[in-house]
Amino acid sequence: MSTIDRPRPAMLTPALPVAAVVVDSGLAHLDREFEYAVPPELDSLAQPGVRVKIRFAGREVDGFVTARRATATHAGRLTPLRKVVSPEPVLTPDLIETARAVATRYAGVLGDVLRLAVPKRHAAAEKALPLEPPVPPAPPVTPAPPVPAPAMSSTSPMSSTATTTSAAPDQTVGTVRAGKSGPWSAYPAGPAFLRRIAAGQAPAAAVLALPGRPAGSDWPDLFALAAREALDAGRGALLVVPDHRDLDRVDAALTRVLGKGQHVRLSAEQGPQARYTAWLRALRGHVRCVVGTRAAAFAPVRDLGLVGWWDDGDDLHEEPRAPYPQVGEVLSIRAELTGAALVTAGFSRSVEVQERVDAGEWASVAAPGEVLRQAAPAVSIAGEGHDLERDGLAARAHLPSAAWRLARTALEHGPVLVQVPRRGYLPALACQICRTPARCVVCHGPMAVAIPGAAASCRWCGKGWGAAGFECVECGNTTLRRSVTGARRTAEELGRAFPGVPVVTSGAGEVRASVSSEPTLVIATPGAEPVADGGYAAALLLDAWALLDRADLNASIEALRRWTGAAALVQPRSSGGAVVLAGVPEGPTSLAVEALVRWDPAWLAQRELDERRVLSLPPAVRVARLVGSRRALDEAVSAIRQSVDVDVLGPLPIPDHGSGEPAKHQTIVRVPLSKGTALAASLTAVRSTRSARKDPEPLNIQVDSVGDA
Repeated sequence: MSTIDRPRPAMLTPALPVAAVVVDSGLAHLDREFEYAVPPELDSLAQPGVRVKIRFAGREVDGFVTARRATATHAGRLTPLRKVVSPEPVLTPDLIETARAVATRYAGVLGDVLRLAVPKRHAAAEKALPLEPPVPPAPPVTPAPPVPAPAMSSTSPMSSTATTTSAAPDQTVGTVRAGKSGPWSAYPAGPAFLRRIAAGQAPAAAVLALPGRPAGSDWPDLFALAAREALDAGRGALLVVPDHRDLDRVDAALTRVLGKGQHVRLSAEQGPQARYTAWLRALRGHVRCVVGTRAAAFAPVRDLGLVGWWDDGDDLHEEPRAPYPQVGEVLSIRAELTGAALVTAGFSRSVEVQERVDAGEWASVAAPGEVLRQAAPAVSIAGEGHDLERDGLAARAHLPSAAWRLARTALEHGPVLVQVPRRGYLPALACQICRTPARCVVCHGPMAVAIPGAAASCRWCGKGWGAAGFECVECGNTTLRRSVTGARRTAEELGRAFPGVPVVTSGAGEVRASVSSEPTLVIATPGAEPVADGGYAAALLLDAWALLDRADLNASIEALRRWTGAAALVQPRSSGGAVVLAGVPEGPTSLAVEALVRWDPAWLAQRELDERRVLSLPPAVRVARLVGSRRALDEAVSAIRQSVDVDVLGPLPIPDHGSGEPAKHQTIVRVPLSKGTALAASLTAVRSTRSARKDPEPLNIQVDSVGDA
C-alpha cells in the first residue's frame, strides 16, 4: 500500500522564500549579498533590516537581511537561515543605501561601514523601550473670554454677523515665525535659509559663525533653530559635533528651543544600553532630532530634513577605523540621498568646504565683513612695530612683554585665556649651542621632560640617555635648551609672574568645560579651551611657529582654525576684547597670521584652494594613500593603472619609530575629481583580489588621505 505525500498547508510556505543577506565576513572579496532560504517558522520574523545568524563557510556568523524575494538567482539549493537574532529592523532602507554609498566613496567594505553605522544590540534596551512612541498629551484648552454684546440703540439694530475670533498658532509651511530667526538674523542670508528649511526644501549652506556671541545667540543656537524649522516642517534633524563639550552646548540649546524630550544625544561615550536606547528612540520614531559626536553620523532619523555639523576641519570628525570616512562627507551623502537641507558651520573654513562653495554646490552664509571684524576681538602680533624697538629680542620670547602687559591689564576685568600648542612640561629639547633637536639613541625619537625635576626621556620608547648623558651629534655639546614649552611649564611661569591670580589648566585628561567670569589665568591646549561666562577679557596665543611649522598639507588652515577657535571665546573689540599672537616666525608674514588679523578665514581657504588646484593637491584632485611593503605597493599600483590613468607619488619609506616591525612604505596615487569614482572602483578591485588570494602582506588603503606632507 503506497503512501501519498500530501502538500503542506499554504500558510507554511513563505510567499517570499528567499532572503538576501549581507554577511559580516570582513573579507573584501565576499562583499556582496548572499541568498538564504527562509524557514516557515521564521517567515514573519525574517523581514528586511533584521539581524540574523547564518551558516557561512562552515561557521556561524552574523548578517543582515536586506531583501525578501520570490525566486533565487542561485541555481543550487539554498542554506536556510539559522536564527533571527531580533525582529527589530535596524538596517533601514535609508541606512543601507547610505552605507553602500560610503563604502563606494571610500573604496571600503560594506560590512565595515555597517559596523560603524549600526551599534551592537542590547536586548534589555529593546525590551524596555516601547515599540510605539508615546502619545503627547493634548494641550490644555483655554476657553475664550466672553465677548460683551454690542451696545443697542433705537437707530442701530443688533448686528447678526458679529462673531468671536481667537488667534491660531502660526503653522504656515515655509514661513519662519516672526521674530524667531534669532542669531540667524545677523547673517543677510540667514532668514532665507530658515524659510527654505521650513518649506521642506534642501538648501546647503556653509556658515562662518560670528565670534564673541553671548549665550543664547552663539553657534549652538544656529543649529537648534534650524533643527526646529525642520521639525516644524514634519521632518527630522541630525546634528554632529566634534567632542562632548560641544555636544553639551548644542544639547542645552536644543532643550531651550525644542523643549525637553524632543531630541536624543548619541555618542560613543555613552554606555552600551544608553547608546542603544537613544539609537532605538530615533529608529522607532520616538524623537525626530539627534545630536551627537562622530558615532551619530549614521543615526536612523526618520524623514531626514536637515543634517549639520560643526567645525569641519576638526580631526575628531575623521573615523580612525576602515574605511576611514569623514563626518562631513557622510552627512553630505545622506543629504543628497534623502533630499535634506545641509548646514556646516565654524569660525574658520576648511579647504574641502571652500571647494564645495567655490563650485556652487553650497552657499556661503556670512555676516558682512565689517560686522564680522567688529564682533571679533582686536588682534595684534607680538614682536612687531614698537615691540621690537622697546623689548629687543625679548619681544619674540615664549611670553613676550606685549603678552604680559595685555594679561596684566585684562585680568582687572575678567579671565584671560592662554593657548599653548603642546601639552606636557618641556615636550621638546635641543642642543644649547647649535639648536639641533635632541633625539633618542635607541629609536631616534624626540626627547622631552614630562614633569619638573625629572630626567629627559624619549616620547616614543620611554628610554633615557643613561649614565653617559646627552651629547649633540652635530657639535658634541653636552648642554640642553628647551625648544618647545608645554602647558604645564607655561602655567608654572605665569603663576610666578602673576602671584595671587588663580591658574587653571585644561588639556588632555583634564579638559574643563567652562570657567567663571572671575579674573583667572586659563592655560589650555588647542581644542580644550573652556567657555568663559561673559567671554574672556583677552587671549594670548603662544608659540605660533609650532603650529605653522607642522609638516602637514593643512598647516596654515589648521593653525588658523585653532587660533580662531580660541579667539572667538574673547569678548568683541567693542567691549575691549584683545588677542596677542606670540611666537610668529621671522620672515614674510604667514597668510594664516594675516587672515587672523583681518579675521577673514574664507580668504585664506580660497587662497589655499587656488594654490592646490595649480599643484594638483586635494581637494582639487582625488587621492588615495597606500601603505605596505614595496612588493604590495608595486602590485597594487600596476593593477590600478590597468583601469585608471593615475599619477603616482612614491613609494617612500615610513619611519618605524623603533617599533621593530617590518619596513613599510607609502605611495600616493591621484586622479582628477572627474575620475574619482573610477579610482575608488579600481581600489576596491585591488582590495578584493588581495583578499581572495589571501595575500599575507597587509596593504592599507585610505581615500582622500595623504598623511603628513
